[in-house]
Amino acid sequence: MTGTDSPRMPEPAVQVPTRTLVEALIRTDHTVDTGELYSIAPLLDMTDQQVRLCVKRLVTEGRFTQEGRGRRAVLRATGATEQTLGPDVEFVTHAFRQDAGLEPWDGIWHLVAFAVPETARSARDALRAALTRLGGAAVQGGLYISANAWEPYAEAQARHLGVLDHLTLLTTDNLRQGDEHDPAALARALWPLEEIADRYRRLASIARPRLRRLQEEVDLPGPQRLTIAVELAAEFTRAMEPDPLLPPDLLPQPWPGTQARKLVAQCWSLLEEHTDESQRVSLFRLYRDVLRPAAADN
Repeated sequence: MTGTDSPRMPEPAVQVPTRTLVEALIRTDHTVDTGELYSIAPLLDMTDQQVRLCVKRLVTEGRFTQEGRGRRAVLRATGATEQTLGPDVEFVTHAFRQDAGLEPWDGIWHLVAFAVPETARSARDALRAALTRLGGAAVQGGLYISANAWEPYAEAQARHLGVLDHLTLLTTDNLRQGDEHDPAALARALWPLEEIADRYRRLASIARPRLRRLQEEVDLPGPQRLTIAVELAAEFTRAMEPDPLLPPDLLPQPWPGTQARKLVAQCWSLLEEHTDESQRVSLFRLYRDVLRPAAADN
């Protein structure tokens, strides 16, 4: 190391569940090469035993079928698995459009109210969980709010749970809690923004050294490229899942999510560019349309 060189910080480790690894390695023909699975697992600090047990569980649950045994086996994803793979492209696209300033807030709050009877308690609990997953915040019991037009998604969840008749949808541009009516202050009170920001700071700390590695090591071996892809996908999901995708008007600036998503988009662009078509897994297809434009714009 020369006097002008700075010490290279180690890449932060990512905890990837074995189930996530298996699903991440599904190829475009819906199969998983278990030889590839076992070769990448050690790079993620997983043992062969962990992989074997996970594969057995996934087959037992009906999420995959298995042809052959051991490292020469082929797993084939079932229809149920295919439907749950990858990021929700619509919401990820919306996040990147917000980052680019293409989704200005119109000042309208969207509220969902429900009064589901005790006889349908399980459906009521499921509806609360669904509204939270959609980025809603509880204003008070049975009343949830979003800054985005989430009515079609809330209605679809209620219909699926059989409680649509107990749902009320409304909008307002005049929201106040106590004496507070400033939208940004209300957002800080309603959503755990600092916790969400911390997840994005971690995502950026994961993506930054991997981006540098992809830029410097063009001939990185296939298993190592796939390892980076799996790590980024896992950490990206952890950051995005609790994010209500509030408009920039309601967020502290600069917002860590914007930079973190930019870094991931740049990583993904390089991963796809330097990975042979035959080695690409479904993750490449799932992320391609939303992340490649973001990388190009930045």
